Amino acid sequence: MKNIFKITGVASLLLFGVSCSEDFLEEKPSEFLTTDQIADAAEKNPAVVRGTLTGIYALMVETGTGGTGGHDDFGHKGYDIFGDMLSGDMALSVSTYGWYRASITEFQAPLDFTALDNYQVWRYYYRIIRSSNTVIAALGGNDALPELEENRFILGQAKAIRAHSYFYLTQYFAKSFDPSEEILPIYDDLEDQNGPKVATSEIYALMESDLNSAISLLDGFNRTQKNEIDISVAKGILAYVYGARGDKWQEVYDLTNDAKAGYSIITGDGVVGGFNDVNDPSWMWGVDITSDLSLALVSWWGQVDRFTYSYAWAGDAKAIDEDLYDAIPDNDLRKAQFRAPTDNYADLMPLNKFYSPERVIGGQNPVTTDYVFMRVEEMYLLNAEAAANLGRDADAIISLKALLNERLDDVSYLDALAGQALKDEIYLQTRIELWGEGKSYLAMKRNKATIVRGPNHLSFVGVPIPYNDERLTFEIPESEIQNNPFISTQNN
Repeated sequence: MKNIFKITGVASLLLFGVSCSEDFLEEKPSEFLTTDQIADAAEKNPAVVRGTLTGIYALMVETGTGGTGGHDDFGHKGYDIFGDMLSGDMALSVSTYGWYRASITEFQAPLDFTALDNYQVWRYYYRIIRSSNTVIAALGGNDALPELEENRFILGQAKAIRAHSYFYLTQYFAKSFDPSEEILPIYDDLEDQNGPKVATSEIYALMESDLNSAISLLDGFNRTQKNEIDISVAKGILAYVYGARGDKWQEVYDLTNDAKAGYSIITGDGVVGGFNDVNDPSWMWGVDITSDLSLALVSWWGQVDRFTYSYAWAGDAKAIDEDLYDAIPDNDLRKAQFRAPTDNYADLMPLNKFYSPERVIGGQNPVTTDYVFMRVEEMYLLNAEAAANLGRDADAIISLKALLNERLDDVSYLDALAGQALKDEIYLQTRIELWGEGKSYLAMKRNKATIVRGPNHLSFVGVPIPYNDERLTFEIPESEIQNNPFISTQNN
């Protein structure tokens, strides 16, 4: 059966980039276009679908895209905070307004499928998936190879962002990589409104197919801004997907070697430079935040940065886990990213890692500092992790030294590391380097780590919690169970 779209809604969506997912689909419209007609139009004018892709990228930073009015609902970076807190590396060290405290840091959401945060994560990523399916359908479907080069580039980006969303769903809603476990529904077209949970292996097969196709389609694409996914970002996402499997380390190694080409590691003063500018040569994927986006308190900066009009300034302190801070050597440039302990509200907050350039406490409003989604340091660390898991310790040390030479004045200690000790060091360096960037949760699962919170957390201090503990994984939300007959049957 062909998908049917209301003319007026689709014209607005496709030509002007108004992001939307469920709103435009009508079961019985009186005036409509089929996906075939949209595809025909797109063959002559890529602007027909380019606007929809622009809308998808906008969804990644918009507030309320998780379907709530919460001040933790502001797109992908909101779930970076969820992951950082669940992993224990980001401590809610002072809580006045209560955001994240009960639901995330005290694990109420992962233990209660009726908790709203489960719905929020689920809705956001499936909304991105549905919007991506709109673009893919308009360009001919999953197996299409558009004749126009620009349409190939658009299709490649849509497939990559769909895989990116499925990847985060697999991380947040499954305890571990178990190929046979049924975890999530797959929607890879616009026809199905509901579907059953399918095996992890099926979801990974779709992600890998999407990303390999995207890499092919994006060959030759020169983006005009870094919010767009290019071939290097697609390779980076695929490296994360393969890394989460735990059985394709050679592919991770090769992909990260390719992906890091053309980017530069942050060095010197840049290590304490604010991480606020998408033009930084280490940033592979990010968003140029401007005042036109109207981001303010409800934003990543509004939750984490003391130099923004923020909860971090007003009473909800986000800090590095104290034990992780203590593990950073005094001669490591990254130690200075955090305020040293002085029995002060701002202790261990990232005052020199993330900040608005004016550095006025509580000052930035509206938010114009940028969002980072991926930077090249991730590729060096993943490359080292892959090499270590392949038993190629010397190669792992080479990649790790390339990064740490710009952080430490002496990295000779690495030469004595091998086997599990080297893997442990790579994991530690990943947590230090990428603190606050949403990658600690992913690394925790890849490394099958047990987390133990340091003394500056407000709850569960010193309690060992393994990576596959139910407290660290979200539940399929109540609304999905109620409204999807396949899920409700499977859960009975």
